[in-house]
Amino acid sequence: MPNIQTQGTEEVHPDVLLVNQARQGDVQAFEKLVKQYDRQVFRIAQHITQNREDAEDVVQDAFLKAYEKLDQFQGNSKFYTWLVRIAVNESLMRLRKRRTGKMVSIDEDVETDEGSMPRDLADWGPDPEMQYGQSELAEILRKTIQGLPPGFRTVFVLRDVEGLSTEETAETLGLSVPAVKSRLLRARLQLRERLSRYFRKNKRDGAK
Repeated sequence: MPNIQTQGTEEVHPDVLLVNQARQGDVQAFEKLVKQYDRQVFRIAQHITQNREDAEDVVQDAFLKAYEKLDQFQGNSKFYTWLVRIAVNESLMRLRKRRTGKMVSIDEDVETDEGSMPRDLADWGPDPEMQYGQSELAEILRKTIQGLPPGFRTVFVLRDVEGLSTEETAETLGLSVPAVKSRLLRARLQLRERLSRYFRKNKRDGAK
C-alpha cells in the first residue's frame, strides 16, 4: 500500500491514518485494518497453535486487544508488525494453556553451535510461494513446520512464510537480530533435514 504524502516532506503510511481515525471513534477505519490483515494473522496463529479453532480465537482476541490498545501504538513501526506481535503473544498463551506445566516462550535462550554449521546453509530457505503453490508439497511442508519447536517455528513463519524482514521479525518478537538469525538458521537446518529424510524414504519406498 503506497504512503500518502502530507503537506510537508514526511510520508504517512495509510495504516497510520486508519489508526488515527479509529482512535477518534471511527469503527469503520478499524474494520478496514481487520479486513486487510485478518488472513495473515490467522495463518500465523494457525502455524503457531496448530489448531484452527485456537487460531480463530487468536485472531479475534488479537484484534480486540489491538483496538483496546490503539493509544499505545506509537507509529514508529508498522501497524502490521505491532499487530503480529500481539497475535504471536496470544498464540503462545494458547500453547501455554494447552501444555500444562510446560511453558513456551519465544524469549527462551537457545544454545547454538553456529561455528560448526556449514556456511552454505546460512542463506538456505524454501521459496514459500513455490512450495505453497503445489498442494502435495504444501502439505509436506506444513507437517514439517509443525514439527519444529515453537520458538523456531514462529521465527520461520514470520520470516520465510509471511515475508517479514529479519529486523521486523526481531522487533515483532522482542528479540535481537542475531537471535532471530540464529533461530532462523536452526529452523531451516531442521526443515532441510526432515524434508530430506522424507524424500529419501519415499524414494526408497518407490524403488521397492
